[in-house]
Amino acid sequence: MSQNRTIKPSPAFIGASWAALAIGMGTFLISLLNADMELNEKGYYLSLLLLGLFAAISVQKSVRDRAEAIPVTNIYYGIAWLMLAAALTLLIVGLINARSISISEKLVYGVSFAMSLYAVVAIQKNVRDLATSEDPDEVQAARQPHLLVTSPSNDGALD
Repeated sequence: MSQNRTIKPSPAFIGASWAALAIGMGTFLISLLNADMELNEKGYYLSLLLLGLFAAISVQKSVRDRAEAIPVTNIYYGIAWLMLAAALTLLIVGLINARSISISEKLVYGVSFAMSLYAVVAIQKNVRDLATSEDPDEVQAARQPHLLVTSPSNDGALD
């Protein structure tokens, strides 16, 4: 195994990462759909979620690229961190100033947002680890977690 190869993440970790993203985003989006707020407010929180997810992936990729001596420009690296900080700051400021939202609702938004950010970083890490591992078929499995289940009766054919 060469130095550039990584240890493949386990199917359990891959599945848990996808489940965490589904639970985090699902909770955030369902809460948003059921919230008693104006449509523009809902759009604000949805935009922050999308910005946060993209920024978290960009930060994780940039940090890992630098750790592996892959060139990353300082401007991209800085913008990725700035956008992640902006998404977090805007969410916190928005929730603090939202008078129509109860404290428990604010906590649901904050926790589901944080959970989604963690999960998307873990998913990006899994995809990257599988891409640099020995088995290219597992890269496809990480991108589509339902493909992880195989049937032993069909010599590994997908269910």
